[in-house]
Amino acid sequence: MARSYTKNDAPVERCDCDIIHQDVVDQVRGKMPQEETLYNLAELFKVFGDPTRVRILWALDESEMCVCDIANLLNMTQSAISHQLRVLKRAALVKSRRDGKVVYYSLDDEHVQQILDQGMTHINEK
Repeated sequence: MARSYTKNDAPVERCDCDIIHQDVVDQVRGKMPQEETLYNLAELFKVFGDPTRVRILWALDESEMCVCDIANLLNMTQSAISHQLRVLKRAALVKSRRDGKVVYYSLDDEHVQQILDQGMTHINEK
């Protein structure tokens, strides 16, 4: 196999031939989700691409919190936190509940926690 290199010089293996394994291609094509579904999945992962949003999700995995608490924890403005919470809420990763004048945020469901846990497991494998 020939090797290609990425900008950090990690080798990437590639074939030295042009053989198409049509049975494998057809099998995978038959199981491939619709383009719109894959686009939505990519958009979801983009939300996880921002360190501030990941920090907020990590905090909310530990406890339900209001904007003031999150801003204090992350040493950021309430405005900046509110902006990120809107993105997270739009992506259905967090939910909110009002208690009087205070709005509390939490993870939307256990799937969000599982995504965080799986990501941590993956990066700590090395």
